[in-house]
Amino acid sequence: MGTYDPSVIIFQGGGPFEAHDEIDAGVLARSGATTVAVLPTADAMENPGLLVEAARSWAQRVGGPEIDDVMVLQRAEATDAAAARLRAAGAVWVVGDSPMHLRSVLKDTPIVEALRHHADEGVLVAVGACAAAMCDPMTDPRGGAFTLGLGLVAGLALVTESETLTAERLNRTRELAAEHGDACLAVMPSGSALSRDDTGWTVHGDVDVVGDLP
Repeated sequence: MGTYDPSVIIFQGGGPFEAHDEIDAGVLARSGATTVAVLPTADAMENPGLLVEAARSWAQRVGGPEIDDVMVLQRAEATDAAAARLRAAGAVWVVGDSPMHLRSVLKDTPIVEALRHHADEGVLVAVGACAAAMCDPMTDPRGGAFTLGLGLVAGLALVTESETLTAERLNRTRELAAEHGDACLAVMPSGSALSRDDTGWTVHGDVDVVGDLP
C-alpha cells in the first residue's frame, strides 16, 4: 500500500472522476498509490457500473492506478472481506448520489473502520453527496436539515453540488447551521474541494466556509 505522508482526507464538491483531475493526480503522485479502491455504494439504486467505468478512464489521465471496484451495494455485502480490500488499496474513492443509502448500508460495519483507517493513515476521497455522509452532522438531502452521519470528521457539515440547489434551500441550511451552533458549514460547488492533512485544512476553489473548520 502506498503511504501518503502526511495522510489526507479530501472532500470534493461534485463531479466524480471528471472535475478534479489536478487534485487527484497530485494526491496519487504524492501517496505513491498504485491501486485505487472505488466504493460506489451510494449509487446502488442507479448504475454504479457507470462510475466504475468513469474511474477506469480517469485512472489513465491521473497516473494510471489500478482500479478495484468494491461493489458493496447492500448491507449484507459490507463484510470483513470487502473491508480488507479497501485497506489493501493505496487510496479509496467514495462516490455516488444517495448519502442516506450509503449511511444505512455502511453504519456500524467493518467498511467504516476501513474508511477511518484511510482517513487517519492513508488517502480517502469522498465526492459530492458521499462527502456529506462522511461527516457528523450530515446534511439531509431531502431538505437540508442536520442528521447523523458516519462521523469520520466531526463538527463539519457539507452542502455539496451547491450550484444545483435553490437559494431558498441554501438559506434554510445556513439557518439550521446557525441554530446548531457547534458545527462548521462548508458550501461546495462541483469542482471545489476541502483537504485535510496533518498541517490542517486547505480550501480548493470556491468554497464558502461558515465557522471554524475542525
